Amino acid sequence: MKLLKTKIEGLKIIKLKRNNDPRGYLAETYNKKLIGGKELVFDYKVISKKNIFRGFHFQYKFQQVKLISVLKGKILDYVIDLRKNSKTFGKTYKIILSEKNNLSLYVPSGFAHSYLTLEKENIVYYKLSNYYAPKFESGIFWNDKNLKIKLPVKNPIVSKKDKKLPSFKKFVKRFKYL
Repeated sequence: MKLLKTKIEGLKIIKLKRNNDPRGYLAETYNKKLIGGKELVFDYKVISKKNIFRGFHFQYKFQQVKLISVLKGKILDYVIDLRKNSKTFGKTYKIILSEKNNLSLYVPSGFAHSYLTLEKENIVYYKLSNYYAPKFESGIFWNDKNLKIKLPVKNPIVSKKDKKLPSFKKFVKRFKYL
């Protein structure tokens, strides 16, 4: 396992070491000593078909550190920095995470998170530092012009709930930051 830094403070890429043999492979997915951060206490597994866009989501209370890994398939993962006093506030970061490239993304609290699925079947695994609190969940509309996000598909499949998320400007007006 190897940590790689990004241009956004606290956001880390984790290159997993893959041990292959004729039976398959073994990869360490989490090591608290190496990754650090808050204790990760809650896990999710999400299965999605191709061209699904999930996000941008965050919890404004009980914020979550996230460790995102792809067990099967490939995703285009995005985050928006929403942290107070961050030099990269409002900036986005994107990365391809896949079963083949063996990368994971460590996302500190204070970010909105989303991803687009790119293969027929995608299994995404999350480790989180806080439990899901739907009363304190919100997000930012994925197609907000101010974010300048260019997806490789014209019409991603987006949930009704995510289509109703506010713009980045409305986020700033309501919350200012996370």
